[in-house]
Amino acid sequence: MMPWLLVFLGGGTGALLRHGIGKAVGGTGATLLVNVTGCFLMGLLAGWLMGREQGESWRLLLGVGLLGGFTTFSAFALDFATLWRDQPWVAIGYCAASVLGSLAAMFAGLSLSR
Repeated sequence: MMPWLLVFLGGGTGALLRHGIGKAVGGTGATLLVNVTGCFLMGLLAGWLMGREQGESWRLLLGVGLLGGFTTFSAFALDFATLWRDQPWVAIGYCAASVLGSLAAMFAGLSLSR
């Protein structure tokens, strides 16, 4: 039960922070700010957690929860960086498929809803 609670608390906090930045900054500037900030914070967290045995609770609270609620783009960037280290061509394919697939899905959803 505790892992679920950590993700829940972190996620709610992250979503509130994202909403607050959206209200304060507005528009695409807010999205860009949240995505870049979230990726920076995910990089700091991932680097800090490497080699730590007690890091799972922090990963769930801050990585999956807080940063997941703040921006899922940070999870995408971490996946890309992890793949890049060992399989750069797979990372490039993953990035292209993620971006192009997401844009195609967005336009498909918009078309279907009209």
